[in-house]
Amino acid sequence: MADSFATNAFLAQTLAAKPTTAPNISGVRTEAQAEQTAKEFESFFLGQMVQGMFAGLESDGPFGGGAGEKAFSGLLHEEYAKVFAQNGGIGLSDQLKTEILRLQGIEAQKEQQ
Repeated sequence: MADSFATNAFLAQTLAAKPTTAPNISGVRTEAQAEQTAKEFESFFLGQMVQGMFAGLESDGPFGGGAGEKAFSGLLHEEYAKVFAQNGGIGLSDQLKTEILRLQGIEAQKEQQ
């Protein structure tokens, strides 16, 4: 019984320490994949920022608060971040794309004018 508890506690700590929604660059093989991964990372980063912005806010009344708000506020923050990233974000994805390409040893295609 004690071993089972220790194993479950270790598994919970491991999962909590490593977010599964963070983008991974290990599978990037093309410039398009690098661009997509960079946008996903920017969205993830913005999601963390948005979550921090809303951390201290509380709403109540007929249209706020309760278990529903607690359950779905994280999803709302993620969607806000996705929309921000799709509309240009904060310019992080361009620099990340360049760095991902460099780390993976992929040569960026030069834009033809």
